[in-house]
Amino acid sequence: METKKALPILFAVMFFVMVGFGIIIPVLPFYAEELGASPTELGLLMAVYSLMQLLFAPMWGRISDRIGRKPVIMVGILGLSLSFFFMALSSQLWMLFAARIIGGFLSSANMPTVMAYVADITSEDDRGKGMGIIGASVGLGFIFGPAIGGIFSESSLTIPFYLAGASSLLTFFFVLFVLKESIHHSEESAGARKRLSLLKVLTGPLSILFILQLIMTLSLAGLEATFAYFAAETAGLGTVDLGYIFMIMGLAGAIVQGGLVGKMTKRFGEGVVIQIGAAVSAIGFFLILFVKDFFTATLFLTIFALGNGVIRPSVSSLLTKQSEMGHGNTTGVLSSMDSLGRMIGPPLGGLLYSVSIGLPYISGILLSIIAFVLYRRYSHVQANTARV
Repeated sequence: METKKALPILFAVMFFVMVGFGIIIPVLPFYAEELGASPTELGLLMAVYSLMQLLFAPMWGRISDRIGRKPVIMVGILGLSLSFFFMALSSQLWMLFAARIIGGFLSSANMPTVMAYVADITSEDDRGKGMGIIGASVGLGFIFGPAIGGIFSESSLTIPFYLAGASSLLTFFFVLFVLKESIHHSEESAGARKRLSLLKVLTGPLSILFILQLIMTLSLAGLEATFAYFAAETAGLGTVDLGYIFMIMGLAGAIVQGGLVGKMTKRFGEGVVIQIGAAVSAIGFFLILFVKDFFTATLFLTIFALGNGVIRPSVSSLLTKQSEMGHGNTTGVLSSMDSLGRMIGPPLGGLLYSVSIGLPYISGILLSIIAFVLYRRYSHVQANTARV
Protein backbone atom coordinates (compact mmCIF):
# COMPACT_ATOMS: atom_id res chain seq x y z
CA MET A 1 0.00 0.00 0.00
CA GLU A 2 1.38 3.41 -0.99
CA THR A 3 2.14 5.81 1.82
CA LYS A 4 -0.19 8.46 0.36
CA LYS A 5 -3.10 6.01 0.50
CA ALA A 6 -2.24 4.33 3.80
CA LEU A 7 -1.75 7.41 6.02
CA PRO A 8 -5.30 8.80 5.52
CA ILE A 9 -6.69 5.32 6.27
CA LEU A 10 -4.61 5.07 9.47
CA PHE A 11 -5.71 8.60 10.39
CA ALA A 12 -9.36 7.55 10.03
CA VAL A 13 -8.80 4.32 11.98
CA MET A 14 -7.21 6.05 14.99
CA PHE A 15 -9.69 8.94 14.84
CA PHE A 16 -12.69 6.61 15.10
CA VAL A 17 -10.99 4.46 17.74
CA MET A 18 -10.36 7.56 19.89
CA VAL A 19 -13.85 8.96 19.27
CA GLY A 20 -15.22 5.67 20.60
CA PHE A 21 -12.86 5.83 23.56
CA GLY A 22 -13.65 9.48 24.21
CA ILE A 23 -17.43 9.01 24.11
CA ILE A 24 -17.42 7.21 27.47
CA ILE A 25 -15.07 9.63 29.30
CA PRO A 26 -17.71 12.08 30.61
CA VAL A 27 -20.17 9.26 31.38
CA LEU A 28 -18.08 6.57 33.09
CA PRO A 29 -17.81 8.25 36.54
CA PHE A 30 -21.62 8.67 36.81
CA TYR A 31 -22.26 5.19 35.43
CA ALA A 32 -19.85 3.66 37.94
CA GLU A 33 -21.50 5.61 40.77
CA GLU A 34 -24.89 4.19 39.77
CA LEU A 35 -23.37 0.71 40.20
CA GLY A 36 -22.17 1.65 43.68
CA ALA A 37 -18.56 2.73 43.07
CA SER A 38 -16.86 4.78 45.78
CA PRO A 39 -14.39 7.56 44.78
CA THR A 40 -11.51 5.15 45.46
CA GLU A 41 -13.09 2.43 43.32
CA LEU A 42 -13.67 4.97 40.54
CA GLY A 43 -9.97 5.84 40.66
CA LEU A 44 -9.08 2.16 40.43
CA LEU A 45 -11.49 1.73 37.52
CA MET A 46 -9.62 4.46 35.64
CA ALA A 47 -6.18 3.16 36.65
CA VAL A 48 -6.75 -0.51 35.76
CA TYR A 49 -7.16 0.36 32.07
CA SER A 50 -3.81 2.19 31.99
CA LEU A 51 -2.22 -0.67 33.93
CA MET A 52 -3.27 -3.17 31.24
CA GLN A 53 -1.87 -0.83 28.57
CA LEU A 54 1.39 -0.53 30.50
CA LEU A 55 1.80 -4.29 30.85
CA PHE A 56 0.69 -5.52 27.43
CA ALA A 57 1.52 -2.86 24.79
CA PRO A 58 5.09 -4.22 24.31
CA MET A 59 3.71 -7.76 23.90
CA TRP A 60 1.31 -6.69 21.13
CA GLY A 61 4.11 -4.73 19.45
CA ARG A 62 6.32 -7.85 19.39
CA ILE A 63 3.43 -9.97 18.06
CA SER A 64 2.84 -7.46 15.25
CA ASP A 65 6.53 -7.74 14.30
CA ARG A 66 6.03 -11.49 13.90
CA ILE A 67 2.57 -11.95 12.37
CA GLY A 68 1.89 -8.56 10.78
CA ARG A 69 0.25 -5.26 11.70
CA LYS A 70 -3.26 -5.73 10.31
CA PRO A 71 -4.38 -8.75 12.40
CA VAL A 72 -3.10 -7.14 15.61
CA ILE A 73 -4.87 -3.83 14.86
CA MET A 74 -8.06 -5.81 14.23
CA VAL A 75 -7.74 -7.66 17.55
CA GLY A 76 -7.25 -4.33 19.35
CA ILE A 77 -10.26 -2.62 17.79
CA LEU A 78 -12.57 -5.63 18.19
CA GLY A 79 -11.50 -5.97 21.84
CA LEU A 80 -12.29 -2.31 22.44
CA SER A 81 -15.72 -2.72 20.84
CA LEU A 82 -16.58 -5.78 22.94
CA SER A 83 -15.47 -4.03 26.14
CA PHE A 84 -17.81 -1.08 25.41
CA PHE A 85 -20.79 -3.41 24.84
CA PHE A 86 -19.88 -5.32 28.01
CA MET A 87 -19.84 -2.03 29.94
CA ALA A 88 -23.28 -1.11 28.60
CA LEU A 89 -24.64 -4.45 29.81
CA SER A 90 -22.94 -4.31 33.22
CA SER A 91 -25.34 -4.58 36.14
CA GLN A 92 -22.70 -4.90 38.87
CA LEU A 93 -19.45 -3.10 39.57
CA TRP A 94 -17.25 -6.19 39.09
CA MET A 95 -18.61 -6.48 35.52
CA LEU A 96 -17.50 -2.92 34.82
CA PHE A 97 -14.02 -3.73 36.15
CA ALA A 98 -13.88 -6.88 34.00
CA ALA A 99 -14.86 -4.88 30.92
CA ARG A 100 -12.15 -2.29 31.61
CA ILE A 101 -9.51 -4.98 32.15
CA ILE A 102 -10.46 -6.81 28.93
CA GLY A 103 -10.62 -3.53 27.01
CA GLY A 104 -7.26 -2.36 28.34
CA PHE A 105 -5.59 -5.69 27.58
CA LEU A 106 -6.83 -5.98 23.98
CA SER A 107 -6.89 -2.30 22.99
CA SER A 108 -3.26 -1.87 24.09
CA ALA A 109 -2.55 -3.39 20.66
CA ASN A 110 -3.86 -0.33 18.80
CA MET A 111 -1.45 2.56 19.30
CA PRO A 112 1.91 0.73 19.11
CA THR A 113 0.85 -1.30 16.08
CA VAL A 114 -0.49 1.71 14.16
CA MET A 115 2.74 3.60 14.89
CA ALA A 116 4.77 0.58 13.79
CA TYR A 117 2.68 0.51 10.58
CA VAL A 118 3.59 4.17 9.97
CA ALA A 119 7.28 3.36 10.54
CA ASP A 120 6.99 0.49 8.01
CA ILE A 121 5.58 2.61 5.19
CA THR A 122 7.39 5.95 5.61
CA SER A 123 10.88 6.96 4.59
CA GLU A 124 13.15 8.32 7.31
CA ASP A 125 12.59 11.87 5.98
CA ASP A 126 8.79 11.53 6.22
CA ARG A 127 8.68 9.51 9.47
CA GLY A 128 8.00 12.55 11.67
CA LYS A 129 5.16 13.65 9.40
CA GLY A 130 3.55 10.21 9.59
CA MET A 131 3.81 10.04 13.39
CA GLY A 132 2.42 13.57 13.62
CA ILE A 133 -0.61 12.66 11.53
CA ILE A 134 -1.40 9.77 13.91
CA GLY A 135 -0.97 12.11 16.89
CA ALA A 136 -3.38 14.58 15.28
CA SER A 137 -6.01 11.88 14.73
CA VAL A 138 -5.80 10.85 18.39
CA GLY A 139 -6.11 14.48 19.52
CA LEU A 140 -9.14 15.16 17.32
CA GLY A 141 -10.81 11.93 18.44
CA PHE A 142 -10.42 13.03 22.06
CA ILE A 143 -12.08 16.36 21.22
CA PHE A 144 -15.14 14.97 19.43
CA GLY A 145 -15.64 11.81 21.53
CA PRO A 146 -16.39 13.42 24.92
CA ALA A 147 -18.65 16.02 23.25
CA ILE A 148 -20.72 13.25 21.60
CA GLY A 149 -20.80 11.25 24.85
CA GLY A 150 -21.96 14.27 26.83
CA ILE A 151 -24.81 14.99 24.42
CA PHE A 152 -26.17 11.43 24.27
CA SER A 153 -25.79 10.79 28.01
CA GLU A 154 -28.64 13.22 28.71
CA SER A 155 -31.24 10.64 27.65
CA SER A 156 -29.50 7.53 29.04
CA LEU A 157 -26.13 6.73 30.57
CA THR A 158 -25.87 3.46 28.59
CA ILE A 159 -26.36 5.01 25.13
CA PRO A 160 -22.77 6.40 24.91
CA PHE A 161 -21.39 2.88 25.60
CA TYR A 162 -23.47 1.37 22.79
CA LEU A 163 -22.40 4.23 20.51
CA ALA A 164 -18.75 3.67 21.37
CA GLY A 165 -19.10 -0.08 20.76
CA ALA A 166 -20.79 0.50 17.39
CA SER A 167 -18.15 3.07 16.35
CA SER A 168 -15.35 0.61 17.16
CA LEU A 169 -17.14 -2.26 15.41
CA LEU A 170 -17.52 -0.20 12.22
CA THR A 171 -13.84 0.71 12.45
CA PHE A 172 -13.00 -3.01 12.72
CA PHE A 173 -14.79 -3.74 9.42
CA PHE A 174 -13.16 -0.69 7.83
CA VAL A 175 -9.72 -2.11 8.73
CA LEU A 176 -10.75 -5.60 7.59
CA PHE A 177 -11.77 -4.50 4.10
CA VAL A 178 -9.65 -1.40 3.38
CA LEU A 179 -6.30 -1.65 5.18
CA LYS A 180 -3.57 -3.75 3.59
CA GLU A 181 -0.68 -5.38 5.43
CA SER A 182 2.48 -3.27 5.71
CA ILE A 183 5.09 -5.56 7.12
CA HIS A 184 6.65 -6.50 3.77
CA HIS A 185 7.54 -2.81 3.33
CA SER A 186 10.05 -3.00 6.13
CA GLU A 187 13.19 -5.10 5.79
CA GLU A 188 13.66 -4.73 9.52
CA SER A 189 10.26 -6.29 10.20
CA ALA A 190 10.60 -9.02 7.62
CA GLY A 191 14.21 -9.86 8.28
CA ALA A 192 16.45 -10.41 11.25
CA ARG A 193 15.73 -8.39 14.38
CA LYS A 194 17.38 -8.31 17.73
CA ARG A 195 15.20 -9.72 20.49
CA LEU A 196 15.81 -7.68 23.61
CA SER A 197 14.22 -8.01 27.03
CA LEU A 198 12.32 -5.02 28.42
CA LEU A 199 15.06 -4.54 31.03
CA LYS A 200 17.75 -4.33 28.32
CA VAL A 201 15.64 -1.91 26.32
CA LEU A 202 15.18 0.39 29.32
CA THR A 203 18.87 0.29 30.23
CA GLY A 204 20.23 0.43 26.68
CA PRO A 205 21.40 3.39 24.59
CA LEU A 206 17.85 4.42 23.63
CA SER A 207 16.56 4.34 27.23
CA ILE A 208 16.97 8.12 27.54
CA LEU A 209 14.33 8.68 24.85
CA PHE A 210 11.84 6.35 26.57
CA ILE A 211 12.41 8.15 29.90
CA LEU A 212 12.05 11.53 28.18
CA GLN A 213 8.62 10.49 26.85
CA LEU A 214 7.60 9.22 30.30
CA ILE A 215 8.53 12.58 31.85
CA MET A 216 6.55 14.60 29.31
CA THR A 217 3.45 12.39 29.69
CA LEU A 218 3.79 12.62 33.47
CA SER A 219 3.76 16.43 33.35
CA LEU A 220 0.81 16.51 30.93
CA ALA A 221 -1.26 14.07 33.02
CA GLY A 222 -0.57 16.09 36.16
CA LEU A 223 -1.82 19.25 34.43
CA GLU A 224 -4.96 17.55 33.07
CA ALA A 225 -5.84 16.23 36.54
CA THR A 226 -5.50 19.55 38.37
CA PHE A 227 -6.18 22.40 35.93
CA ALA A 228 -9.98 22.40 36.47
CA TYR A 229 -9.44 23.12 40.19
CA PHE A 230 -6.68 25.63 39.48
CA ALA A 231 -8.77 27.54 36.90
CA ALA A 232 -11.79 27.64 39.23
CA GLU A 233 -9.64 28.93 42.09
CA THR A 234 -7.61 31.54 40.20
CA ALA A 235 -10.02 32.68 37.46
CA GLY A 236 -13.49 31.47 38.54
CA LEU A 237 -13.86 29.32 35.42
CA GLY A 238 -16.58 26.63 35.29
CA THR A 239 -17.01 23.34 33.45
CA VAL A 240 -18.35 24.90 30.23
CA ASP A 241 -15.37 27.30 30.07
CA LEU A 242 -12.99 24.41 30.64
CA GLY A 243 -14.65 22.37 27.91
CA TYR A 244 -13.99 25.16 25.40
CA ILE A 245 -10.43 25.70 26.68
CA PHE A 246 -9.50 22.02 26.33
CA MET A 247 -11.18 21.87 22.90
CA ILE A 248 -9.12 24.83 21.63
CA MET A 249 -5.98 23.35 23.22
CA GLY A 250 -6.66 19.99 21.55
CA LEU A 251 -7.31 21.56 18.15
CA ALA A 252 -4.07 23.57 18.34
CA GLY A 253 -2.12 20.42 19.25
CA ALA A 254 -3.76 18.45 16.43
CA ILE A 255 -3.02 21.14 13.83
CA VAL A 256 0.64 21.30 14.89
CA GLN A 257 1.01 17.51 14.89
CA GLY A 258 -0.82 17.04 11.60
CA GLY A 259 0.91 19.81 9.67
CA LEU A 260 3.93 21.35 11.37
CA VAL A 261 5.79 18.39 12.91
CA GLY A 262 6.56 16.78 9.56
CA LYS A 263 7.95 20.02 8.09
CA MET A 264 10.00 20.75 11.23
CA THR A 265 11.54 17.26 11.56
CA LYS A 266 12.33 17.18 7.84
CA ARG A 267 14.10 20.54 7.98
CA PHE A 268 15.76 20.53 11.43
CA GLY A 269 15.70 16.87 12.54
CA GLU A 270 13.81 15.27 15.40
CA GLY A 271 16.36 16.28 18.03
CA VAL A 272 15.92 20.02 17.48
CA VAL A 273 12.12 19.64 17.50
CA ILE A 274 12.21 17.67 20.79
CA GLN A 275 14.31 20.43 22.40
CA ILE A 276 12.02 23.18 21.08
CA GLY A 277 9.00 21.23 22.35
CA ALA A 278 10.47 20.83 25.85
CA ALA A 279 11.42 24.53 26.02
CA VAL A 280 7.96 25.71 24.87
CA SER A 281 6.32 23.29 27.35
CA ALA A 282 8.35 24.83 30.18
CA ILE A 283 7.30 28.34 29.07
CA GLY A 284 3.66 27.18 28.91
CA PHE A 285 3.80 25.78 32.44
CA PHE A 286 5.36 29.03 33.69
CA LEU A 287 2.65 31.16 32.05
CA ILE A 288 -0.15 28.97 33.48
CA LEU A 289 0.86 30.21 36.95
CA PHE A 290 -0.42 33.66 35.85
CA VAL A 291 -3.86 32.60 34.57
CA LYS A 292 -6.49 35.19 35.54
CA ASP A 293 -9.37 34.82 33.05
CA PHE A 294 -10.73 32.74 30.15
CA PHE A 295 -8.48 34.38 27.54
CA THR A 296 -5.21 33.90 29.45
CA ALA A 297 -6.16 30.31 30.39
CA THR A 298 -6.82 29.49 26.73
CA LEU A 299 -3.69 31.22 25.45
CA PHE A 300 -1.28 29.79 28.03
CA LEU A 301 -2.67 26.26 27.83
CA THR A 302 -2.45 26.40 24.03
CA ILE A 303 1.21 27.48 24.20
CA PHE A 304 1.87 24.48 26.44
CA ALA A 305 -0.04 22.18 24.05
CA LEU A 306 2.01 23.37 21.07
CA GLY A 307 5.24 22.45 22.87
CA ASN A 308 4.05 19.17 24.32
CA GLY A 309 2.35 18.13 21.06
CA VAL A 310 5.51 18.04 18.91
CA ILE A 311 7.48 15.82 21.28
CA ARG A 312 5.70 12.45 21.02
CA PRO A 313 5.75 12.22 17.18
CA SER A 314 9.41 13.30 17.13
CA VAL A 315 10.44 10.75 19.80
CA SER A 316 8.47 8.01 17.97
CA SER A 317 10.14 8.90 14.69
CA LEU A 318 13.64 8.96 16.19
CA LEU A 319 13.19 5.67 18.06
CA THR A 320 11.91 3.75 15.03
CA LYS A 321 14.87 5.04 13.00
CA GLN A 322 17.51 4.07 15.56
CA SER A 323 16.14 0.98 17.30
CA GLU A 324 17.28 -2.47 16.15
CA MET A 325 14.52 -4.50 17.79
CA GLY A 326 11.59 -4.15 15.37
CA HIS A 327 9.19 -1.25 14.96
CA GLY A 328 6.37 -2.94 16.87
CA ASN A 329 8.54 -3.80 19.85
CA THR A 330 9.88 -0.24 19.97
CA THR A 331 6.49 1.50 19.75
CA GLY A 332 5.07 -0.99 22.26
CA VAL A 333 7.61 0.02 24.90
CA LEU A 334 6.97 3.69 24.08
CA SER A 335 3.22 3.17 24.61
CA SER A 336 4.00 1.56 27.96
CA MET A 337 5.90 4.70 28.99
CA ASP A 338 2.85 6.79 28.07
CA SER A 339 0.59 4.54 30.15
CA LEU A 340 2.96 4.68 33.13
CA GLY A 341 2.96 8.49 32.93
CA ARG A 342 -0.84 8.56 32.79
CA MET A 343 -1.03 6.30 35.84
CA ILE A 344 1.43 8.23 38.03
CA GLY A 345 0.68 11.76 36.75
CA PRO A 346 -2.86 12.37 38.11
CA PRO A 347 -2.30 11.22 41.73
CA LEU A 348 1.08 12.97 41.82
CA GLY A 349 -0.45 16.15 40.42
CA GLY A 350 -3.27 15.93 42.98
CA LEU A 351 -0.78 15.45 45.81
CA LEU A 352 1.30 18.45 44.70
CA TYR A 353 -1.85 20.57 44.29
CA SER A 354 -2.91 19.75 47.86
CA VAL A 355 0.41 21.16 49.08
CA SER A 356 0.21 24.30 46.94
CA ILE A 357 -2.05 25.02 43.95
CA GLY A 358 0.87 26.18 41.78
CA LEU A 359 3.11 23.22 42.55
CA PRO A 360 1.94 20.89 39.70
CA TYR A 361 2.96 23.58 37.18
CA ILE A 362 6.25 24.43 38.88
CA SER A 363 7.04 20.69 38.78
CA GLY A 364 5.97 20.76 35.11
CA ILE A 365 8.59 23.44 34.43
CA LEU A 366 11.25 21.31 36.14
CA LEU A 367 10.20 18.14 34.29
CA SER A 368 10.31 19.97 30.93
CA ILE A 369 13.82 21.25 31.73
CA ILE A 370 14.88 17.71 32.72
CA ALA A 371 13.51 16.42 29.37
CA PHE A 372 15.52 19.10 27.54
CA VAL A 373 18.69 18.14 29.42
CA LEU A 374 18.03 14.42 28.85
CA TYR A 375 17.91 14.94 25.10
CA ARG A 376 21.15 16.94 25.21
CA ARG A 377 22.68 14.01 27.11
CA TYR A 378 21.34 11.53 24.55
CA SER A 379 22.74 13.48 21.58
CA HIS A 380 26.11 13.75 23.34
CA VAL A 381 26.22 9.97 23.92
CA GLN A 382 25.21 9.32 20.29
CA ALA A 383 27.90 11.67 18.98
CA ASN A 384 30.57 9.95 21.09
CA THR A 385 29.38 6.50 19.94
CA ALA A 386 29.52 7.61 16.30
CA ARG A 387 33.12 8.81 16.71
CA VAL A 388 34.24 5.49 18.26
